[in-house]
Amino acid sequence: MYSFLNDYSEGAHPQVLEALMKTNLIQTVGYGEDEYCQQAKQLIKQSVGNHCDIHFVVGGTQANATVIASVLRPYQAVIATDEGHINVHETGAIEATGHKVLTAGHEEGKITVAKINQLVEAHVDEHMVQPKMVYISQTTELGSYYTLNELKDIYQYTSSHHLYLYVDGARLGSALAIEDAPTLSDLSKYSDVFTIGGTKMGALFGEAIVIVNDDLKNDFRYHIKQRGGMLAKGRLLGVQFQALFENDLYIRIGKQENELSMKIKQALEEKGYQLAVQSITNQLFVDMKNKDIERLEKDFMISHIKPLDKETTRVRFVTSWATDKEAVEKLCQTIQQL
Repeated sequence: MYSFLNDYSEGAHPQVLEALMKTNLIQTVGYGEDEYCQQAKQLIKQSVGNHCDIHFVVGGTQANATVIASVLRPYQAVIATDEGHINVHETGAIEATGHKVLTAGHEEGKITVAKINQLVEAHVDEHMVQPKMVYISQTTELGSYYTLNELKDIYQYTSSHHLYLYVDGARLGSALAIEDAPTLSDLSKYSDVFTIGGTKMGALFGEAIVIVNDDLKNDFRYHIKQRGGMLAKGRLLGVQFQALFENDLYIRIGKQENELSMKIKQALEEKGYQLAVQSITNQLFVDMKNKDIERLEKDFMISHIKPLDKETTRVRFVTSWATDKEAVEKLCQTIQQL
């Protein structure tokens, strides 16, 4: 059985493991103040700019909860799509910090300025929570991505309405490999804070939080510590991100996983299957007959997203830095035989 369940089934990219082994016996100070964290930050700043503050934490939910709780006042809320990770897949982590998630319907997994504006205009006084942040994912939970122009439009709206824009980049590498998607430099211009995912992009674990807006930088390490995110062996995060950002490894991983995903997409479309959401990233969502799913699952593991009727289920295929090309070829052949 070969897994296309997710992009974190394996351990870490060999170059990341090699870097961890090489530095394993070197003594450093703790809590992210070591030389490796500083070197990793400098590598990232070459793309995002020296005006940004960078912090490393272990996981995505931890990053989201820490960022959002640090930014919002007690009576303020964050806006997301109804499919947003903070709304669906974080077990109420944001609500547990005391902040409401206001949701809007999505278009191909993305939120629009019109949807944001509807929520802003619906919350008019002190008897309601005050919308103060917009949360988006790049790539989205459904495998789509925001183009540079879409990001600019959202940021123009949030800036003019005194809202913060937060971009969750758990799968950012997949988007960075796409021509009309925002670059790291673009994200530093058109957001207030964003993350660079490591866990789903070749690291053992880890996310980089990039704070752009000066108003959000002060005392952020206190927030990390209070929420259990300050790793004593913080050097482990620095070593990994240093490896990911040397010689463009991070973007090369994104390109590789996208290319393999497109081979699967081509096989599905040639067989007559259409994607539930158009995607050119490493996540594919497809509505398939249950009998075809049963055939695939004799050799492959895929995620069941939701049943659509008695005969049809929406499933997900995911590729990663470690996806085996021969396994992709075998999957494509099996799809052709359905």
